[in-house]
Amino acid sequence: MNPSDTPPPANGLLLCDSTELQERGKAHCFEVLQYGQPAGAFALRFEGQAVAYLNRCAHVPTEMDWQEGEFLDSDKRYIICSIHGAVYDPLSGRCVTGMCGRTGLHKIEVQEREGKVYWYPSRDTKPAFED
Repeated sequence: MNPSDTPPPANGLLLCDSTELQERGKAHCFEVLQYGQPAGAFALRFEGQAVAYLNRCAHVPTEMDWQEGEFLDSDKRYIICSIHGAVYDPLSGRCVTGMCGRTGLHKIEVQEREGKVYWYPSRDTKPAFED
């Protein structure tokens, strides 16, 4: 069997090729349903790991990117909300500073396998479109 023919892990949905997530680069944006409502989400690579979150600030639920797919601060050390300035740790989604208090970003589970990134729906976060 050709590696590109390998089915995704159980319940994982193909998000993108691993090469689309450059270290501390532009995020891959995608749509989900959060509690049955349309919502944006994003995946990026930080310290070699693929991570994904809802595109929703914990302070006030608004999209955070200052340009499509641009979530990191100018030093490329933190995820920053372009509207409120809330700052989040890219690996954990934990609020570092700002009006987000003790809450953090809503994490979406992702895994990389054989050059592909897969995301995993949860009870609250579902695919926006079914094939």
